[in-house]
Amino acid sequence: MAEAAIPKHKPIMTMAAKRRQETVTGYMFLAPALIIFLVFLIIPIIAAVYLSFTDWNGVTPVMEKDAFSMVGFDNYRDLLQNEGIRQRDFFIALKNTSYYVLGVVPSQTILALLLAVIVNQRWLKAKGFFRTAFYFPSITSSVVISIIFMWMFTRGGLINTSVGAVFSSYDSNSFINWLDDPRGVFHIILNALGVTRESAGGWAGDRAFSVTGWEWVSGPSMTMLTIMILNTWTTVGTLMVIFLAALQNIPSSVYEAAAIDGANGWQTFRKITVPLLRPTTFFVVTLGLIGCFQVFDQIYIISSGGPAKTTLTIAYMVYQNGFNRSAMGLAAATAIVLFIIIFAFTMLQRLFVGERANV
Repeated sequence: MAEAAIPKHKPIMTMAAKRRQETVTGYMFLAPALIIFLVFLIIPIIAAVYLSFTDWNGVTPVMEKDAFSMVGFDNYRDLLQNEGIRQRDFFIALKNTSYYVLGVVPSQTILALLLAVIVNQRWLKAKGFFRTAFYFPSITSSVVISIIFMWMFTRGGLINTSVGAVFSSYDSNSFINWLDDPRGVFHIILNALGVTRESAGGWAGDRAFSVTGWEWVSGPSMTMLTIMILNTWTTVGTLMVIFLAALQNIPSSVYEAAAIDGANGWQTFRKITVPLLRPTTFFVVTLGLIGCFQVFDQIYIISSGGPAKTTLTIAYMVYQNGFNRSAMGLAAATAIVLFIIIFAFTMLQRLFVGERANV
């Protein structure tokens, strides 16, 4: 009588082999994203750091002999230390970019939060319409919107026409020079109040203030103010959607408990909504800082750094050095300095805003 065949059992996989197999499988799924991240982000960053120590003109192929030479930290010295047009342009760009960031980031964050709170109310009808209307500028081409704003803010554009219709004393032959006025907004206000550079220097007790300090308190130019309004309008919709998603994730029981305790609407918003939105606020402010420090397209289309370099930003200076002046090494150094500034501001606002909710 033939013996029954004994079935063979598969060897039992050890825990170490199972973890190893899971690790290899995980990295295989991550490999496409890691390759894209490496090719399009890490390698370009390393190349930019390397080129910032060279005098490459951006035209000669880098593989050719004598395409560039190493200049060490000369590009950084030209930007930050050596007195000359490059240093002056960089600090002008830094001042303009600072005005832009200080004006746009708080404005778009506050407006986005308020809009998100409004469209999240239960009593509001046609929520879908308002959400779409507020978000629509964010998905429209920035080039198209910039051209529309240029038409609106020209001499005979909608803005000046509206001002003339509202104020009867408005002279039709005069107009607010939105797109070609190098004067700072604060300078215009101070001059209207009778404060001039000479009087401010005497008040400060320092003659240097009449030249240096007065320029730094000038504020953004009228042209830069126009671009700031444009950018705030185009980005507030995206940030509103982010705040709206965070608001809808807050448990309703928290608000019900506050209502039982007798908290009014303002107390609920200040003591519950805002603290619970701290992680989202940190994310929104970080996005705003990065976007504002890297502003380029609106500057390029509307003003190209003018008038009188009052809209010259660091990002536009990178383009100017690299493509207009054929100094790609200097452009790379400018980009690296911009990266350091963005990183420093991000870490600084992390201390004030924080990443965790207050509960």
